[in-house]
Amino acid sequence: MMSYLDLISSKKRKREERVFRFKIFGENGYPVEFDGSFQQNIKKLLELGHFQRNICSRMPSWSFKLEVIRQPSFHILLFVVEEPIEASLEHHCKHCQYLGWGQNMICNRKYHFVLPSKDIEAAFLNCQDGAISTKDNFNLVQSRGHLMHGIFHSNGFGHLLCVNGMEGGSDLAGCQIMEFWDRLCTGLRARKVSLNDISQKRSMELRLLHGVAFSEPWFGRWGYKFGRGSFGVTQPMHQKAIETIQGMPLCILVHYLGNSNHHIPVILSRYQTVSDHSLVTLGDLFRFMLELKTHLPEENCVDSHIVKPTCRWSPKRVEMATRVIVEALKRAEFRWVSRQDVRDAARAYIGDTGLLDFVLKSLGNHVVGNYLVRRCLNPVTKVLEYCLEDVSNVHPEQQGLVINNSKMKGRYRMTRPQLMKDMLYLYRCILKDQKPTMNQGILSAIPAATRIILDTKYLVKEYNGELPWKIHHTGHEEAGKMTLYCTVFLRDKQESNEVMKKAMPPLECITLKNNATFNELKLEVERKFRELYWGLKSFVVESIMNLNVKGTDLVSEVVEVGQKIVLEGSNAESGTINELIYECGVNNRVVDCACGAKEDDGERMISCDICEVWQHSRCVQIPNNQEMPPIFLCSRCEKEIMILPSMP
Repeated sequence: MMSYLDLISSKKRKREERVFRFKIFGENGYPVEFDGSFQQNIKKLLELGHFQRNICSRMPSWSFKLEVIRQPSFHILLFVVEEPIEASLEHHCKHCQYLGWGQNMICNRKYHFVLPSKDIEAAFLNCQDGAISTKDNFNLVQSRGHLMHGIFHSNGFGHLLCVNGMEGGSDLAGCQIMEFWDRLCTGLRARKVSLNDISQKRSMELRLLHGVAFSEPWFGRWGYKFGRGSFGVTQPMHQKAIETIQGMPLCILVHYLGNSNHHIPVILSRYQTVSDHSLVTLGDLFRFMLELKTHLPEENCVDSHIVKPTCRWSPKRVEMATRVIVEALKRAEFRWVSRQDVRDAARAYIGDTGLLDFVLKSLGNHVVGNYLVRRCLNPVTKVLEYCLEDVSNVHPEQQGLVINNSKMKGRYRMTRPQLMKDMLYLYRCILKDQKPTMNQGILSAIPAATRIILDTKYLVKEYNGELPWKIHHTGHEEAGKMTLYCTVFLRDKQESNEVMKKAMPPLECITLKNNATFNELKLEVERKFRELYWGLKSFVVESIMNLNVKGTDLVSEVVEVGQKIVLEGSNAESGTINELIYECGVNNRVVDCACGAKEDDGERMISCDICEVWQHSRCVQIPNNQEMPPIFLCSRCEKEIMILPSMP
């Protein structure tokens, strides 16, 4: 059965596209051999894309049809939008600025990788079909609510802007989307990629919950680590905050909170009873609960594998039919029952035989609540038969998690909803509670440590770092050619004849013939860096640092393959102010906040109307839900005014 999205696609897309497998898209060799630099790899990839119009005005765009499931058919679309700087509304990247990458040069292009939501994709298809006029300017890049939206600068630095899994209305889990993104970054050979971690699960901040349980955020499983903290938070501060909460003894919590909150001792006792190893600290407890959660079936819920994204029945109808079938099998008192008998018993409550056939086909060897629905072919009668098996006390061992089955009986038997309810209660009462009871003794460290962890949202993963790709990989060295790593040093002679020094762009691979001269090397470097960077469009190489060579000298006789070379030069045209060619731009804003912040970190700020120094609004006691005052004086200026002599 085709999904709604596939049905629209079959009617409205102008020509048949090649279909790619979602689960391996981005791996080396699929859909292309990623064996070059980021720029080379992305060009190879886009050659296979379906060129699109009307996605973003004045921006070249491509789409890739990705097969998630073959039977039943389930596809999604990946869009890639090339944003040239001429079409960009804002030349400077705020994500680079907030992360501390402001010294990076502005690139000539950005590439947006988007997995749109169903609504956005349907709107795009209507636009393609003419239902929406092109003058309406359908803009995929500016739309919100995507399943995934990531940006790459053409030099290989990138930012993951959003991931929306099933809780955000997606048919894909968040981990599936992250694995897809990680394959893209690895395959394309990105340098560094950042993200802003604001992920939540049932109103619980995952960077706090997973930080306490596993010493790393949820995104840590894909290698993302501390990038930059807000409000002056440093990496040692962040690490210390995690260790503080992790090491909080449970006996101390019971001592201080047990008298005023009787639920906390009951919950702690419940999980201590379940576990076969001692839970001593708060970190032990949250880690055990998160690991236990993966082994518990969801009570009164249909297995997620039963309700496929392309199923024509709603999850509620499938769940109702499943309950009816399970109740019919319960009445058989765990005996094997033929498929026809089960179907006939269920028809008394469910009239849709197609729905019953679908559920009976999908239920085989699936867990529903506390029961495993078994299905097998009777070897004598050759008829399919079903029976129930009670698995409420069966929990497998995995990754060192040991559960005492004998202790899971009676009042200590639990389900996933119960565990999530307990976890949310502990999260709110211990980690997020700002009541006076949390300011007693050692507990006073928890609110401060929690605030530090929550103020650490910018995470970074380094994929290739300084070198864009390794030249010793098979096939990188073509016959009769040599490869060097080159970067440029931009000089800007001001009126005072002083030379302005700025950060150099990252190294790029330059491939030359073995008999190439240094004049040819200079021309190739100029071409490469002019193509990459907006501020180097008229860049001219004037000399090579630390090398005293002539232009006609052969490169191969002076330098070795893989050597790093820095070439000095300046822009032939002086129309662009040098500061404007960097992501930070001309920043005259002075930041000096009480938290220690000296740069803009993306948090809400306010400036003093006298000294014009910027501070975080939170640090000057202005809540985020409160409007900024029309006039604001910092504490320093306020004190200076107070000590001024009064006018006669």
